[in-house]
This record gives sequence, C-alpha cells and structure tokens, in this order.
Amino acid sequence: MTPSPPPGAPSTAAPPRSRRLDALRGGPEVPQRPLDARALSALAANPGCRRRALLDGAGVDKAAVAQALGAPAPFGQSQFAFVRGNAFEARVKADGGEALLALLCESTGEERPEPSAVLVPDLTADGPAGRAARTGLALAEVPAGQWALLDHPLLTLQVAGATAYLEPDALAVHPDGGVTVIEIKSFPVLDGTVDPTKAGGAARQAAVYALALTGSVPVREQALLVCPKDFGNQPAGGLLDLRKPLAACRRQLARLTDLDAIADLLPEGAHFGTEQDRAALTAAVESVPAAYAPECLATCELAFHCRERAREAGAVEALGRSVRGELGGLRTVHEVLAAARADADDPAARDPAAEALRRAAALRAEALATAAPAPAQAGSPAPPAGGGTEGGPACR
Repeated sequence: MTPSPPPGAPSTAAPPRSRRLDALRGGPEVPQRPLDARALSALAANPGCRRRALLDGAGVDKAAVAQALGAPAPFGQSQFAFVRGNAFEARVKADGGEALLALLCESTGEERPEPSAVLVPDLTADGPAGRAARTGLALAEVPAGQWALLDHPLLTLQVAGATAYLEPDALAVHPDGGVTVIEIKSFPVLDGTVDPTKAGGAARQAAVYALALTGSVPVREQALLVCPKDFGNQPAGGLLDLRKPLAACRRQLARLTDLDAIADLLPEGAHFGTEQDRAALTAAVESVPAAYAPECLATCELAFHCRERAREAGAVEALGRSVRGELGGLRTVHEVLAAARADADDPAARDPAAEALRRAAALRAEALATAAPAPAQAGSPAPPAGGGTEGGPACR
C-alpha cells in the first residue's frame, strides 16, 4: 500500500496527460469544459474529425474559440424551445411517469403496469459524484419482477482518462431487469414520422447513455423516443434502434483515448487559449485536420470557421457527404470542373468519376440549348399586343 504523504506536503502532481490537456486549454487556470451526451453523440456523428476530438477531449470551450476566431455560431436551443421542452417533459412525467410507461409498453408489447406498482426512487444527493452513486444504488436495489422509473438519473463514463457525467431524461427498469433509455424531445411527430436527422441525433445521444450503463445493468438495444404529436402537446412514442449508433460511439471514444497522438500534430508550444492573438490561435486550430460537412452546422460551435476554410480550399466536402461520396478521388471543385471539361492534360480527367461528370455536363448543355428561345427572324411579324395569336382571343 502506498504510504500517505506527511501533513503539509504538496499534493501529488497531475499525471502527464492531464498536464498536457491543461496546456492545450491555455493553462491549468482555464476551466475544463465537461463532456456531455450531446458532445459525445456529435463526435460519433463525425468520427473523422480529429480537430473536434482533440478540443472536446481537452475540454476546450469551442464557443469561446469560435468567437476569438471571428466566426461565432448561433448555437443551441432558443429560449422558446427550451421552455416548451421543459413544459412537455413535465407533462409526460406527471403522475409518476404513467404516460411514459404507457408509451413504452405500447411500443414493446408488454403489459402496462399499475401506477402504484411502479417504483420511483429518490435520486437526490450532494454533488454529481453523489448523484451518480445514488443512481447506481437505485438501479441495483430494484426488486426482481418490478417496474421502476428513474427521473433524471446521473451516469458516469470514462472519456480520455476523465469522468464525464451524463444525465438522461429517464431510465425504465423492466420486470426482467432490462433497462430502457428514454429520450424526451420537443421536436414534433408529424403525420406519424419524425425528422430523420433529429431522430438520428436522439439515437446517438441515447447510445451514449446506453454505453455508460453497459457492464452495470443489462441495457436494451432500443431506446424510447417521446415527442409531441403534430403541433399539440399530446405525447407520442417510438423505439430507436441503438445498435449502429452504439458501435459508432464505442469507436469514437476509443479514438479519444489516443489524444496524445492527435496533440502531436500541434506545433511546439501551440494551444487553444483565447487570450492569445488571433493569428496564433488560428494557426493552432488549423494545425489539426478537420472533417467538415454541412451537418456540422447543427452540432459544432466551430462549424462556421471550418466551412469558410473548406470553401476557400474548394473542398467538395462543403457540398455534403453524399456529393463527396459520388465524386470518388476528386477532392476539390477545381478537379471536378477539370474532369467535366475533359481536359486530357489534367490528371483529374482520368478519374473514374470523370466520365459521369462529362456525361452530366453534356446533358446540361443539351438541356440549356433546348430551353433557350429561338432568335427572332428578320421581318417576322411581332406578336399581338394582347399576347394572343393573330385573329384569335388573347390568352388569359
């Protein structure tokens, strides 16, 4: 057993990784921005972005960095959406979460429990560590064969050597001991369907919570998404498949454990502290490769800066991932145009995607030529003033 230091002795120095992450933020006095489920799910949505992986892993305040770079992004929920979401969540959780469990049982085909038979443990405790411990104890204490609903539990997940505290909207414990993650969102279900982009984001966020529960309790592979029906306040629910987003989260968090390798890309002494001049901060940010896509505008505070740089470089990624996938090895707009022009001296013209581009360019030119109005012949009569044919009624 390691002996305790004598009274008055200085505390043990921070481990090397912790000191390096402190230096990346601009010094140990700069507070670390904790990772939450939204940030982790955004990482899973764009696993190739080493820039975001490093800044999030180091706890850098990306909003402050974007402001210092001169490219702030209007990021986050509006006050109206925040208030509406809280009101909707309070509605579906009323009466001990009876509406939540009714939607869950309707989706899974299980028998709906009586409200009095549902255990709703008290999860209050001092500090995040105390709340997380209380959540773990509550999950372990649920009797076999009984339903339980945990309102705003607190979970922990080790990310890049640090503890991230995660707070799902609710967890449901089934009589068989399985646990379902419940996500309550304020975006609507219109005519029985949900915006696939928003549903995908909710699935990735639920997968982060499921990952935090893995190993302590049996987690179900489907989460319950609860949203307002149409434009009212009536709740509607459906199941989200967590298998793919869960695998993506595991892969991306495994990348975060190798932050040192990503940090080695930075020049000596470079950091992301916002007190330095803009040129130095810009050089530090751009020394780490980014993987910009239009979807980043909804999930990352640095998206405006990355979009501007992608457009300046002519990167086809700025047009969207689907376009990038169709263009094969063509990486810039200049290469795409060269391939479409069939310039034999340009290597881009020999790319497999070049033939399809040339065919598309020919079809476009043909369509424009067909749609162009025929030039007026000399001496041909002008159409009547009313716009109709000569001797006939004007078109209405």
